[in-house]
Amino acid sequence: MKLGFARSLLKALRAQKKISRQIEKAVKATRGRTKRTTSRSPKPILVETTAFGSNPGCLVMKSFVPTTRLPKNPALVVLLHGCHQTPESLDAAAGFSKLAKERGFVLLYPQQTRANNSQNCFNWFRPSAVARDRGEVRSIKQMIEHICERHRVDRSRIFVAGLSAGGAMTGALVANYPSLFAGAAIIAGMPFGSARDAMSALRAMKSGATPPLGGWGRPIAEISPEAKAWPAITIWQGMEDRVVKPVNALACVAQWLEVQGMAESSGRLEEKPWGRLQSWKMSGQLKVALYSVANMGHGLPIKKRKSVTAPRSGDPYVIPVEISAPAEMMRLWGLSRFRI
Repeated sequence: MKLGFARSLLKALRAQKKISRQIEKAVKATRGRTKRTTSRSPKPILVETTAFGSNPGCLVMKSFVPTTRLPKNPALVVLLHGCHQTPESLDAAAGFSKLAKERGFVLLYPQQTRANNSQNCFNWFRPSAVARDRGEVRSIKQMIEHICERHRVDRSRIFVAGLSAGGAMTGALVANYPSLFAGAAIIAGMPFGSARDAMSALRAMKSGATPPLGGWGRPIAEISPEAKAWPAITIWQGMEDRVVKPVNALACVAQWLEVQGMAESSGRLEEKPWGRLQSWKMSGQLKVALYSVANMGHGLPIKKRKSVTAPRSGDPYVIPVEISAPAEMMRLWGLSRFRI
């Protein structure tokens, strides 16, 4: 009886030791996995800056500055989100902060607030928001000045791009401060001066903006009569856009051609696998281009992954197609991969 009990006890102790060794091994493996996971670089985080000026438009300033691989005088890219978006949702879907790390530029994201607009849209249709040195355009200019001084930005390489309401606000920024920017991209946006309130904005988006008296160039000529040079403007439009009617992209083209004294007939038309490209050059330099993207609705085009047909993120306004607007912007703006 005693012998049987002793053998049973010995078996139990051996089994307990075996289980203890297995638990210890599992814990060590978990620690190793945790260490490897935490050693990876964290995802880029947009940093908010609260003190950058008088901020008459009551906007929020967010930015991303690479901690490594940044040249002494980096370029600056300003990105304006669309309605129902945030800088974080746009950046996660389009990957601009990743491009900033790879190519060594500073990234600025002005952000609208719901206190200003319930749909998180920049108020491109309000004259008080887009008048020179007033409202939202003034706030964005103050952000640009602040980040230029803080990070010694090369002022000859400041670029701006915006989607939807952000695209319309991009046009307003260039109209007000043409010498500030070296290049601009208006994505699914509206011509400057095409609306004066929310109702007229909605009508113009759905049916097409009505040209003002004197033509589309007049609103810009009135606000910047002294301007002699303009940055290259690219205009992006989905052919299946049901939010901003594609005819508005043609109005944007007409506006910037007129401002620069160029005839529409002087352009070049090219059929592409992704749609149609129309471009206008002066002395060999690109001045205006229209990217009409086939099979795309309202949004920012990014290159479709071969193995994935669904969107890369939950942002419905960043759309995988056969061309990448971010990559094309990098090429046109000369923002190549940075090498130390």
